[in-house]
Amino acid sequence: MTTEAKKTPSRKTNRPMAMQVLLWGALFLASITISVGTGAISIPVDTVWGVVINKISPETVETTWSKGREAIVWDIRFPRILLAIMVGSGLALVGAMLQAVTRNPLADPHLLGISSGGAFGAILALLHTGLFLGLLTVPLMAFLGSLAATLLVLGVTRFTQSSSADRLVLTGVAISFIVMALANVLIFLGDPKATHTVVFWMLGGLGLAQWSHLIYPLIILLPCAVWAVLNAPYLNAMTIGDETATTLGISVKRFRLTVFVISALITGVMVAFSGMIGFVGLMVPHIARRFVGGDYRRVLPVSGLFGGLFVLWADVIARKVVAPEDLPIGIVTGLIGGCFFLWLLRARS
Repeated sequence: MTTEAKKTPSRKTNRPMAMQVLLWGALFLASITISVGTGAISIPVDTVWGVVINKISPETVETTWSKGREAIVWDIRFPRILLAIMVGSGLALVGAMLQAVTRNPLADPHLLGISSGGAFGAILALLHTGLFLGLLTVPLMAFLGSLAATLLVLGVTRFTQSSSADRLVLTGVAISFIVMALANVLIFLGDPKATHTVVFWMLGGLGLAQWSHLIYPLIILLPCAVWAVLNAPYLNAMTIGDETATTLGISVKRFRLTVFVISALITGVMVAFSGMIGFVGLMVPHIARRFVGGDYRRVLPVSGLFGGLFVLWADVIARKVVAPEDLPIGIVTGLIGGCFFLWLLRARS
């Protein structure tokens, strides 16, 4: 009797978790299928997964589609989808971590100037310094730009003694405007033939995704995400306050600086490959908390999941609104994020 009594709750606990995993897995597969099939040329579901299966295991499925459609599915849309998932997950994780260490529900890589710094570094590499390190040049310069903008925000905040949460956001917005003004100067002084591409890239887009490029955001996102999840208890302590975190043995200044550096690294690399996609880090962690509460051991993975889905669907909308042209995805996330920001301000008042 005792053994059975111990086993029964375990089954009851595991069953809902297994159901949730299955439901989210099904939602992800459905979202990927719809995203691959959506565009100037619609691709049927059987063709989508037939191409994928044959790429994994050649000649498993009878080929009933053209080489052109196969190239659209595998070489164009699948890399785009995977980049969308990584960008969304990365920006959502950054937003969640920043909201924890600043204890500010409005913290976001876009509002705090981190994205602007990344854009500045990427533009500097694309238009002026050249790719002196090959393909790694743009992500590296974007990271350095994001890190410089982050340190500048922290420095100005400390210099003006504006330590409150609202003042931090206002400082970040001011720095963002300054950095973007400098980025616009770089564009103005750059090669006129290349500036059109750079301006379109700044609006956010996933159309340049390639299989060979995906390894770079992946090798940054995975270890940073693992670090964040492992340090979720520290993030929980930081949300309570610096004094509480210190009593728990956390070196608050060092941990906060580490979070800012990791946030700059993720944001810089994502900006380098997708342009500026705003408000993902602001919205998604709040949505995740409504589902799983405030414990960062759950908030972080759920934010990553929701962030990937959000950018994936934003990209679908961007491809449908003015089809056959692609609307920059930053416009879609900006419209949705701006409305969410206003709602959040009203909810806090």
